[in-house]
Amino acid sequence: MSEKEEAPRPAAARRTGRRPGGADTRGAVLEAARVEFGARGYDKASMRGIARVAGVDAALLHHYFGSKEQLFLAALDFPIDPAAVVQLITSGDPDQMGERLVRFLLMIWGRPEVLDRLLAVLRTAVGSEQIAALLRDFMVRELVTRLAAELDLEQAELRVELVLSQIIGLAVARYVIRAEPIASAAEEELLPLVAPTIQRYLTGPVG
Repeated sequence: MSEKEEAPRPAAARRTGRRPGGADTRGAVLEAARVEFGARGYDKASMRGIARVAGVDAALLHHYFGSKEQLFLAALDFPIDPAAVVQLITSGDPDQMGERLVRFLLMIWGRPEVLDRLLAVLRTAVGSEQIAALLRDFMVRELVTRLAAELDLEQAELRVELVLSQIIGLAVARYVIRAEPIASAAEEELLPLVAPTIQRYLTGPVG
């Protein structure tokens, strides 16, 4: 071999193993989460299984998202954290739970970025039984069961689900169907009408 000729360079070693962290990794994790949640449901899907599908270490999921609940919220692009709602409702005077909840919801629904994401989730759930089932399982576990345990009242889970029905109905009537005069009513008009119904569901007598 002459001095001018160069020895052939060895081919670059093919990278194996788990995907390193980065912006594309986060996207891969969210996609894997959607696949796993869709295939297994919220309860049976695991952080370890999602990490395996995404090709990353499970510790990376905890670094990015903290918990399965937070990962689900991110994967579904759900704008409201049920744990925060439970804390809000149960903090303070029990006789004001309905007012606190309704005031909070009307306030965040007034933010376009939150409302757009919420409506996208609702429309997707209405059109997809798979998404509806995922959302139902998630809400039962992370909101209904938690709040029912805090209430410690007769028929607690039924009460909380009735609250959900009232909230979802209000959101659909006000922002999807845009039924008048609900759609254009001011928050302060709706609050004294809706809050007592929510309060009755949460703490009112049975029978």
